[in-house]
Amino acid sequence: MENNTSLQQQLLEAGVHFGHLKKKWNPKMLPYIFAEKKGIHIIDLNKTVECLQETASVLKQIARSGKKILFVGTKKQAKDIVNECAKRVNMPFVTERWLGGMLTNFNTVRKSVKKMQSIEKMLGDGSFDNITKKERLTLSRDKDKMEKVLGGISQLGRVPAALFIVDIGHEHIALAEAKRLGISTFGVVDTNCDPNKVDFAIPANDDATKSIAILVNYITAAIAEGLAERQAAKDEEVEETTDDEKEKKAAKLLAEAEAEGGRGGRGRSQGGQRRRTPTGGSRGPGGGRR
Repeated sequence: MENNTSLQQQLLEAGVHFGHLKKKWNPKMLPYIFAEKKGIHIIDLNKTVECLQETASVLKQIARSGKKILFVGTKKQAKDIVNECAKRVNMPFVTERWLGGMLTNFNTVRKSVKKMQSIEKMLGDGSFDNITKKERLTLSRDKDKMEKVLGGISQLGRVPAALFIVDIGHEHIALAEAKRLGISTFGVVDTNCDPNKVDFAIPANDDATKSIAILVNYITAAIAEGLAERQAAKDEEVEETTDDEKEKKAAKLLAEAEAEGGRGGRGRSQGGQRRRTPTGGSRGPGGGRR
């Protein structure tokens, strides 16, 4: 319980409880609103803590299973935080602009990513040394433009398992695409949004940088935990495999040694018989001849 209290205290200090003006509210947010103060809705931090912990727990499991979670936050208050946190846990992210069809038309987006990577490679390995300076500059500019928009998803080989969105109102295109593909959605929802649009809503202030930072960092820490558990399980498997292999190897060597011992024993006894027979034979006839 103490842990919850301290988390609640941190959220309070970061201003997570400040909603929008009453006139801008979405009535579906009513269960998450604690009160109204000077025309501004105050979010119930008990609900925020509950939803934040539930979301973190589910995302931790997704990360543990080895699936990808796409971070989405293109508003200026969220950009840098989302970028930094996603990189920390090696997850894909979109912080510049959501390209229409980034999920629903994923194959085409992958082609653009591949084009960007091939330009990068050719600029790096000197393939473009024989083209003019102007052409090289144009290519570099194209690459930089693509890098800005697609850089965060360059390592994403397939559609992600989940989307974590900061401000579901601002990122409505991303949300609609995820819904269409049946991708799980998790989002920070302010008092002016509909919390039913995401599978897991975190009622909170999505405009203040401090508020966004504390929420995204909390989620990132949970994902990092999930990844660490996955790695530990993998290491354990490897250890078990090596132990099994060692046991198998030892048993094999033992069996070979026993088999070798058995063959060796047979060889000696036959040898003994062979040696005895000639001596016995030579004595017999010899004695007879004398």
